[in-house]
Amino acid sequence: MIYLVGSGPGDPGLFTLKGLRCLQEADAIVYDRLAPEALLRHAKPDAERIYVGKKPGEPTMPQEEINDLLVDLGRSGKIVVRLKGGDPYVFGRGGEEALALIEAGLPFEVVPGVTSGIAAPAYAGIPVTHRGVSTSVAFVTGHEDPAKGHHDVDWDKLANSADTLVLYMGVGRLAEISASLISAGRSPGTPVAVVRWGTVSEQRTVTGTLEDIAERVTEAGLKPPAIIVVGDVVALREGGLDWFERRPLFGRRIVVTRARAQAGELSGKLERLGAEAVEFPTIEIASPEDFGPLDETIHELDSFDWLVFTSVNGVEAFVERLGHHGLDLRAVPRGAKIAAIGPATAERIERYSLRVDVMPAEYRAEALLEEVSGDSLAGKRVLIPRAKVAREVLPDRLREAGAEVVVPPAYESRPSSEGKEDVARRLERGDVDCVTFTASSTVENFVRAFGKGEAVRLLADTRVACIGPITADTARGHGIRVDAEAREYTIPGLVEVVTDMFAADPVERGDL
Repeated sequence: MIYLVGSGPGDPGLFTLKGLRCLQEADAIVYDRLAPEALLRHAKPDAERIYVGKKPGEPTMPQEEINDLLVDLGRSGKIVVRLKGGDPYVFGRGGEEALALIEAGLPFEVVPGVTSGIAAPAYAGIPVTHRGVSTSVAFVTGHEDPAKGHHDVDWDKLANSADTLVLYMGVGRLAEISASLISAGRSPGTPVAVVRWGTVSEQRTVTGTLEDIAERVTEAGLKPPAIIVVGDVVALREGGLDWFERRPLFGRRIVVTRARAQAGELSGKLERLGAEAVEFPTIEIASPEDFGPLDETIHELDSFDWLVFTSVNGVEAFVERLGHHGLDLRAVPRGAKIAAIGPATAERIERYSLRVDVMPAEYRAEALLEEVSGDSLAGKRVLIPRAKVAREVLPDRLREAGAEVVVPPAYESRPSSEGKEDVARRLERGDVDCVTFTASSTVENFVRAFGKGEAVRLLADTRVACIGPITADTARGHGIRVDAEAREYTIPGLVEVVTDMFAADPVERGDL
């Protein structure tokens, strides 16, 4: 089966559920320049990835060869996804590919995508239709094959045939198109907007009129890909409809160094505020090499007076291992007390219907120690399921207070350098606004991935934000400048301080 899948306009969140299912099943993925690369993370690890994107001014694979490639892949018995920007059947040449598959006798399905002609204006605050302003819209290509020797677009008829005109691929001919529309009777004062890279953090909008838009776009240096909107609906943008560009982190590109499995929470919060989150997981959460010590504590769980969790990972790993033994958290002794280092860990514990007895106001080991020490610890048994390698402050101090402390490895944090080359290129080009660190281990592994000197150099002109003082001290110990430190040592606290850091330095928004 070959699926012709529209990937949408750029924002991965606009991808369809059916498209996602196809992508997850695919044995081979043939993708375009405008298909968000973030979507490829949903593919099977062994799926073949074939790039056939077209870049202006560079050699590209001819459409006929793409058609042949799809046929060859289909004949090999593979499930193939042809991932195209926008919608396959809206100036996407999907019809040509479908006809080639029909001729080859191969089965196919079309999975529509959100077309940029609707999405880019919407993200720029421009509804393509609006009651009392526009009751009709026409979608037009602004780029025609010069080899044809004639124009298929009749500008004389098109100019006044619809209230709103949406043009794809027309930036290079904007002056010519504007002149043609004016010549055909469209008012020179008609509002026009050009939206580049709509729906993603690079989105930029230039507004003007048919009379001056080409000059404004040239002055702004706006290049393809871009959508052109012609019509009175463009003026609605001024009424506050440009919601996307008004978000506090609009235009910011922020690196998230958490483990892949955990990065979603931070990435999601940043993206909802307008940022593009670039995930560079410097750590990988894995099972410990030896479950023996953890299994031993599970078998004698009823002997512990305290269970102390210092991370969400510790909670999840402990619960998972209980399940391996046919148990759940009901196995925790009724009289045992439970402590959590912070609200995220506490929330995860309570999700399993256990009550947290102690959570410090300051979310770090030293503060947790003070809270736990309020109870007499002499002769008490304390269980701390946590990472194999972690700070020893808490166990050591609890032992000093007279407790018997057992610290079995529940998981391991292993170094990861997935995406290292991409992040290095972005940092070199100055395309990153901020790098976030959520634990000392993320700092250590970032430095390990690049080497200390190179890590410091790459971050020299990029802002750095840390989740708390321990992580910040680790960064400074490696010579890394820290620009922001969360006041509350949580993911929401980190997002808040990052937002505050950029509040005084907003990205220049549209209407350039």
